[in-house]
Amino acid sequence: MQESFLHFVWQYQYFNKTALLTADGAKVNVIHPGMHNTDAGPDFKEAIIQIDDIEWRGHVELHVNSADWTYHKHHTDPAYNNVVLHVVWQSNQEVKRADGSILPVIELQGLIDERVIFDYKKLINNPSEVRCEKQLKQISDVTWLSTLDKALMERLSVKAGIVKALYVSNRNDWEETAYQLLAKNFGFKINSEPFEVLASSLPYKIIKKHADNPFQVEAMVFGQAGLLNQESEDEYEQALLKEYNFLKHKYNLTDRLQAMQWKLLRLRPANFPTVRLAQFSKLLSEMPSLFQNLLEIGSAKDLQKQFRVQASEYWQHHYQFGVHSDKKVPSLGSSSVENIAINTVAPLLATYGRYNDDQVFVDRAVSLLQEVKAEKNRIINHWSALDIHVATAFDSQALIQLYNEYCAKRRCLSCNVGASLIRQR
Repeated sequence: MQESFLHFVWQYQYFNKTALLTADGAKVNVIHPGMHNTDAGPDFKEAIIQIDDIEWRGHVELHVNSADWTYHKHHTDPAYNNVVLHVVWQSNQEVKRADGSILPVIELQGLIDERVIFDYKKLINNPSEVRCEKQLKQISDVTWLSTLDKALMERLSVKAGIVKALYVSNRNDWEETAYQLLAKNFGFKINSEPFEVLASSLPYKIIKKHADNPFQVEAMVFGQAGLLNQESEDEYEQALLKEYNFLKHKYNLTDRLQAMQWKLLRLRPANFPTVRLAQFSKLLSEMPSLFQNLLEIGSAKDLQKQFRVQASEYWQHHYQFGVHSDKKVPSLGSSSVENIAINTVAPLLATYGRYNDDQVFVDRAVSLLQEVKAEKNRIINHWSALDIHVATAFDSQALIQLYNEYCAKRRCLSCNVGASLIRQR
């Protein structure tokens, strides 16, 4: 028996309430079970419980065994003095509040239909990654869509929390935050960390001063990236180095990366860090007000227009310094742009909307995800194998959240799908 099942049973009152009694024989009437509390403190708050002829208003705490109250040290915590009822699977010990008063307890063992318990154990003990995978066809469209909606908003909320923390660390500077977030995303997992370090060492306010000179922006980006070699015979690389040395001295740039921090192994040439840095540099030159440009993206069409940048002439025929390519280097591809939409633009819009209490930007983030294609990864492949239609980034982001936070953690009863399977009984 798990406590999460007891929470579920209490929340929906799925037990026999006829002649409900406390352990010492007092009659109990549940007028309101309270509101489920997912934060610290009692499990259900603001419940209304009638015990014999007295109506109590307070909190409800649930445990598998009543002795868990003492084990969790609630008897020494004044925050639990307002608990009016202790709900347990098995009552094996009388317990008291911090003020010494005896806490009324009801035992659910024997009050829950055995078929409900069987369905729960069958679901929770299924060894499959998605425990309800064989029962998904039983789920109504309404339940499934509401589950995806909830999961998507949770994922956006988590990402918004990360962006807000970055915003606070940047002393409430949206421009710097957008710049660092975009830089990290330009690393596309493999090189996200060095890109993030690069953005931290090269403030956006300096980039912005030179946005009208793409060559200078490129010199600072490649110089701080540690990819300009003093011994190189490549004329363009030497020109960048000369410009970088001047600007480095002018702005006292420090914390330059080392070339070894950039990863090339198993990367296609179009994804080489040199190519990505060249594209990033050009993008910074073409978006003199980066945050405002990103904030105004309202559709996939706007997105592609903003990010369809062509790197400087040199990088149109070079994947690395000094190595000419007869074939033209491709610009930032659609899948890369869509990845930026999912991991930079949408979270930025959602964060800005939440921070300024403006639902328009949150809705725009959701709308953008509904237009962008779904990403492909192991989790999405697993859902697709279960015959789940995954068309847009809205779907894939919701399903990633659902898998990571509910399926993988066996939180089936906190998921609308799992809960509905038990409620069917």
